[in-house]
Amino acid sequence: MVSTTSKFVAEMIGTMVLVLMGCGSAVIAGADGTTGVGLLGISFAFGLSVVAMAYAIGHISGCHINPAISLAMVAAGRMKLSEALYYVVAQVLGAILGAGILYVIFTNHPGAEMGPWALGSNGWGTGYLGEYTTIAALIAEFVFTFIFLMVILGSTSTKNIHGGFAGLAIGLSLVLIHIVGIKITGVSVNPARSIGPAIFAGGQALSQLWLFIVAPVLGGIFAAFTYNLLIEKPERP
Repeated sequence: MVSTTSKFVAEMIGTMVLVLMGCGSAVIAGADGTTGVGLLGISFAFGLSVVAMAYAIGHISGCHINPAISLAMVAAGRMKLSEALYYVVAQVLGAILGAGILYVIFTNHPGAEMGPWALGSNGWGTGYLGEYTTIAALIAEFVFTFIFLMVILGSTSTKNIHGGFAGLAIGLSLVLIHIVGIKITGVSVNPARSIGPAIFAGGQALSQLWLFIVAPVLGGIFAAFTYNLLIEKPERP
């Protein structure tokens, strides 16, 4: 029996790694494909972080490391709300810790300058990457989270005979989502991932944070209901 404390610590560390490595790939390794890892490299950094943590802490907490996943699991009937809220607290704290570590590293580099969406913060509109509109950002985050959760729900289902590869499938799906969505919002699909960097960046990143909480949570919950009602329906006695 895994203790509640073990699950809390696992989720906190897992989310810290996701934010530090994922956002760190953009801040430290560079989004410029000529001198840095580029958008493809950043996409893989986020996906590989999930794969690594899935096999490191998956047997402890399930490796949600994302409030949208925990709340979707409640909607899918796979988790109690009280436990999910406990997970969410751990995830947010982990994200803040990861962003804090990244902040210390980044600001101790010569010429470091905190811009309006610093530390890999999510955003949209004028001045942010592809400069997409609020509507585009809302749709993207909702749909991408929906897709992400459909993969998670299917790959972790007890009926899936390939369950041992769930971590790989989930991580690669996150890579795919980032390849398409980075230019739109920087890709959140994870409120905690957005909260951490925004707290340190402040300004526009913080003012736009609401979208990266609302859209992923709604997208995840919608995926849970869709999966349960239309795809893997509960068997009748």
